[in-house]
Amino acid sequence: MLDLVYLRQDRTLQVGVDPTGLTANPVRNEVYVANTQSNTVSIIDADANRVVATVGVHRSPGFIAVDESGHRAYVTNSGSNTVSVLDLDRRREVAVAGTGEQPGALRLSPDGRSLVVANRGSGSISIFKVSPHEDGSSSDPALKLRAAFSGCPGAADVAILPDSSKAFVACSGGDEVMAVSLAMAPDSWAVKQNSSLITDHLLTFLDVGKTPLHLAMKPDGGEIFVSNFGSDSVSEISTWTNEVSGTYTIGSRPVRGVVSRDNGTLWVSNSGADSVGIYSIDDGRLVGSVHTGSGPDALAFSADEHLLLAADVHSGDVAVIRTEGKVGPTLFTILPAGGSPNAIVVKAIRGKK
Repeated sequence: MLDLVYLRQDRTLQVGVDPTGLTANPVRNEVYVANTQSNTVSIIDADANRVVATVGVHRSPGFIAVDESGHRAYVTNSGSNTVSVLDLDRRREVAVAGTGEQPGALRLSPDGRSLVVANRGSGSISIFKVSPHEDGSSSDPALKLRAAFSGCPGAADVAILPDSSKAFVACSGGDEVMAVSLAMAPDSWAVKQNSSLITDHLLTFLDVGKTPLHLAMKPDGGEIFVSNFGSDSVSEISTWTNEVSGTYTIGSRPVRGVVSRDNGTLWVSNSGADSVGIYSIDDGRLVGSVHTGSGPDALAFSADEHLLLAADVHSGDVAVIRTEGKVGPTLFTILPAGGSPNAIVVKAIRGKK
């Protein structure tokens, strides 16, 4: 754990074996860790800085997502081809559903109605109907498979638009991005205007660079940037027209990206160059780079976006980059993080000033 106020390593917590997925609860001071080899999820009290519970799931959990209510979590189990539903109040698994082969990345739609799972092994996606949790309700925790689409070899990452209308999936083995229209609520304005929107349907496949691994979406949802590991580039997708606007050189072996809150800057971890590339979205060009440790991968902003954190897989540390300054973005410090850090999440403690 890193203290972003004093910029120092705070402590190390013992979780399960091979911690992989990591996410924070949006409404309570908790962080969740998927432990791939232990087949468990660790629950961390981020205020007390300690592990308070361990929940058993199924074989090889890897990715985890929490709904906006903070009451439920969803975990992909790549070794059992399932997704688990966790009740975070009672701290236990309450439902499980079958997916395609080797499910990995998953995303909940902002409206809470859809869960999209990328199945790496079968080159497909599974779309589940979710019953949104409401305080005081006893809504059904079970997931109901609504649709499945194939033709996306090496399905690696998922992005869903802010209005929950579309999902985009990186097909790392096919050098494409799949675009899918997500079913809208039957009583929604969109369905009243176009009845075909009541079902999920495949829109198109978009040609991008080689080995697309990650999708970074602008907060306004207007564009998605694809990190093309095999061609040292990023591709820009217009989500309105479902077209690739262009593909641009960004650095060696890009793996992750993140877009600033003002929609103006894309930051990309270049694992082969030990740097983070800085791409100006407004200007349409690479404007600089900042050196990191060895093998930067996962990225995360501090709450105020004054700092960008890059987890360095090979050097076992986290590069702390100041995003603004008199001379522009600069490396401020590098903090120890332990062996092979592969995920990073920032949690602002609620109730503290």
